Amino acid sequence: MPVHAFIFPGQGSQAVGMGRDLAAAFAAAREVFEEVDEILKQKLSKLMFEGPAEDLTLTENTQPALMAHSLAVLRVLEREGGFALADKAVLVAGHSLGEYSALAAAGSFTVPAAARLLRLRGQAMQRAVPAGQGAMAALLGAERAVAEEICKAAAEAPDGKRETIEPANDNGGGQVVISGARGAIERAIEISRTRGVKRAMLLPVSAPFHCALMASAADAMAEALEQTPPRAPIVPLIANVTAAKATDPAEIARLLVQQVTATVRWRESVQTMIGLGVSSFVELGAGKVLSGLVRRIAPDAAAVSAGSPAEIETLLKTL
Repeated sequence: MPVHAFIFPGQGSQAVGMGRDLAAAFAAAREVFEEVDEILKQKLSKLMFEGPAEDLTLTENTQPALMAHSLAVLRVLEREGGFALADKAVLVAGHSLGEYSALAAAGSFTVPAAARLLRLRGQAMQRAVPAGQGAMAALLGAERAVAEEICKAAAEAPDGKRETIEPANDNGGGQVVISGARGAIERAIEISRTRGVKRAMLLPVSAPFHCALMASAADAMAEALEQTPPRAPIVPLIANVTAAKATDPAEIARLLVQQVTATVRWRESVQTMIGLGVSSFVELGAGKVLSGLVRRIAPDAAAVSAGSPAEIETLLKTL
């Protein structure tokens, strides 16, 4: 029998129309979207279903929207398939904001609490660095050690000052995302051409996530998580910061704070889950980014995604 881990996508998986077919097909999905709309005092579901894209991609909207989609899928599985996460999954994990989705799925946060925290997280991350001063870039065909060398070389500005630049996401399969001051990121793209990187490109993001420039956002999340602490998850989390199991609520809260400025260790997280006996990864929510990364990191493992009614129907037959 396959051993399942359930995984939850992060920023970049959003698209106008996300969740619309779910809401049309299932009352259980509509309930989740209504819960999120109510707690945020915003018709976020309308923005998800109809756009405009430029508003959906604002990080303060993207983060709760992706969580809402993921948890709507889970709610449908529970309602339509008599599904219980603890019976089907041995571990959960999420990419960046997806860690909150994973924790909500595992009962550490309610859906409204996760929505509030992600709205605050998105706003705090956007405020942390003035627009235009930070950037992120994807290095394709680079492993983390090479990305770290490039960041070290790119940190020194022409005036001799050192600027922040760090690996933000070690996604695996030769994909590392770097984050930091715009000038340093631009220098890194130039340097990467001499370091064997296949392609280096700026990402269309509004802030330099997962680097030291996000320190004020980490402080905001520390305060928020004191007010809304997590409960122990019913299924252990593989944390972004450590790529290791986390079950203690106080530790999870600390890791969520650290995660704002730390590298998302996705490649190592998948390897950890494989090492703990996982043979099947189930991605719940928008897009298929994480299941694609899993196939590159662990080609012998099964990886499926479920975000639409048809995909949910297929998944219920296989679980």
